[in-house]
Amino acid sequence: MKNSIALITDSTCDLPQELLDLYEITVVPLTIVWGEEQFLDGVDIQPQEFYQRLDTDSVIPTTSQPTPKDILKAYEQAKQNGAKEIMIITISSAMSGTHQSAKLAANMIDIPVHIVDSKSNSMSLGWQVLAAARARENGADANAMRAAVEQARKRMVYIISLDTLEYLHKGGRIGGASTFIGTLLHLKPQISVNHETGEVEGGRRSRTRKKALKDLYQDFFAQIDTSKKMRIAVLHNAALPTAEKIAEKIQTELAPEELLISVVSPILGVHTGPRAIALCGYTE
Repeated sequence: MKNSIALITDSTCDLPQELLDLYEITVVPLTIVWGEEQFLDGVDIQPQEFYQRLDTDSVIPTTSQPTPKDILKAYEQAKQNGAKEIMIITISSAMSGTHQSAKLAANMIDIPVHIVDSKSNSMSLGWQVLAAARARENGADANAMRAAVEQARKRMVYIISLDTLEYLHKGGRIGGASTFIGTLLHLKPQISVNHETGEVEGGRRSRTRKKALKDLYQDFFAQIDTSKKMRIAVLHNAALPTAEKIAEKIQTELAPEELLISVVSPILGVHTGPRAIALCGYTE
């Protein structure tokens, strides 16, 4: 390990594998429970396989956080690899018990563990992890890494356009978006993440997929200062051609500093369902 501070996150971060490898970021998987079967996210089941099954299986899967013992294994491996300190950045504590497991595991190891609540998930978590990793590359200590994370989170915008609310509703994770339930299930609603509370909130509702994607683009960039350096991710739930078209439009019109396309992890897909599209990013 070239870094004395190990950087760990969870499998909801949606970071492409090449960036995880480049920055030596360890990922602790959450678990998908599908009837009698259990799958480690990104280990036992990959997104494409997951979304194909989700679309056709009558059984709705659920999710389970890693145990403190699961996270402790990652801590112990980091220490064994030479880490003197650990920073773990997790999915929002308002969305998952993963953050609490990270805290409990920290009491079981004898090197400092810095635990950061991303107040979000997917590439909102991923961008925060990258901010920490890039600060670490520039020689930052744990306090400066945390400051880089908080600066990114302050400017973060994350909006999801759902093809259906069915999965979020059945999974019980609808939070502030509950006003959509009932006769509105057939609409194409937006949801977003509040980076202060770490909870999901409801947004605009569109009657067609085409209008929903147009609204997503418009609403996202209305909240971003496009005159500054932007880091943008286009996220998709097995809807790559749509994501590629949106990314091409962003690149042509706005030329951000960094533009990623990433598939949404099965853990999050359990709640957001097939064909969802999201935009997530911030300005420097």
